[in-house]
Amino acid sequence: MKIIIIILIIVYCSLLDAQAQKKGTFTDVRDGRVYKTVTIGTQTWMAENLAFKASSGCWAYNNDTSKVAIYGYLYDWETAKKVSPSSWHLPSDEEWKTLITYLGGEDRAGGKLKSSSVCGKPNTGATDSSGFSVQLGGFRYDNDSFFYVGYIGYWWTTNEYDTYAYYRYMSSVNNNIFSTFCWKEYGLSVRCVKD
Repeated sequence: MKIIIIILIIVYCSLLDAQAQKKGTFTDVRDGRVYKTVTIGTQTWMAENLAFKASSGCWAYNNDTSKVAIYGYLYDWETAKKVSPSSWHLPSDEEWKTLITYLGGEDRAGGKLKSSSVCGKPNTGATDSSGFSVQLGGFRYDNDSFFYVGYIGYWWTTNEYDTYAYYRYMSSVNNNIFSTFCWKEYGLSVRCVKD
């Protein structure tokens, strides 16, 4: 009997995820790039990392522009705050929390957010049931070295602490999504949310 109840709960939660999402597209008029979008709960997010080439504070992973199509660009924090297209913005940590809570909390949301086809192995728990299609774009250290593409993704928030800024991150080895902070000069990914 317990097994049947657990199966029914899992099916019900999957149906909620499917009903909650509304997929679409958005064209960035600055460069003509078309982004996938997804509405999850009350929020509309880009379902791809931002890939707008800013004039400074912006890097392709390993300075290899062929990676931009999958992972987008990495931005320092000051650039990340200004690079969103019109009607979109860099999310606050509270906006990330709203998304994460809707998807079951920090210890479950990562699997629902991660792409099931592109992330690094083992890609634990990745279902992309939310339609968010996370690509794990790694990060750029301030000495122009790059780490963890395909295995860990890092996304800036608007929140800051002294000379640091907060970010969210997730990896290919678990279902979690975490919050911490780092130097503002690092290069991290950006996911925009609609105004």
